[in-house]
Amino acid sequence: MALGMAPVPYELRFDTGRSCLDLVATNHPVERLDSVRRLRAWLTGAGLLPAGAPLRSVDPDWLTAFRELRAHVAELVLGEIEHRPADTALEHVNALAAAAPPAPRAVRAADGTLARALRDDPACAALLACVARDAVDLLTDPAARALLRRCEGDSCPLVYLDTSRGRRRRWCSSEVCGNRERVARHRRRVALARA
Repeated sequence: MALGMAPVPYELRFDTGRSCLDLVATNHPVERLDSVRRLRAWLTGAGLLPAGAPLRSVDPDWLTAFRELRAHVAELVLGEIEHRPADTALEHVNALAAAAPPAPRAVRAADGTLARALRDDPACAALLACVARDAVDLLTDPAARALLRRCEGDSCPLVYLDTSRGRRRRWCSSEVCGNRERVARHRRRVALARA
């Protein structure tokens, strides 16, 4: 890395198939929800806020609340995959899911088309409810739950929905964990050829 250049932060990911799983992915391999700005970006990227929507009331307490929900969702999802009930996490997720989600409305865009907007500046509880409800919907839908997979990448704890053709997806990301596996396989072949 050149002198004076800051390390590039890990990008937010939205490739797990569900917003609740995308939230869980914000903690691997490093903390990605490290600022209010990044939380805003995640909320928009996850589709919980329309692009450009104002979010005036967000503060560091929101980061704490979303990180706590993330921990509960991760514990609950992994518990379901491993057939290990996580009842305390379930109680927390259910409690957060009880709040009313933000109310959407349609507005005219500058070009005359209809665009999605929110009726009011959403409260933290309303946005947490969206993610918690997504987790409840995922884990109570037998068809969706059957698509849950744990990444086969070395030391990768991420979970995703396998909606691939033939249901043969092995990694949370072909570009990240899949590429690491292909590089490791190549290095093993080269090492064996030299031996």
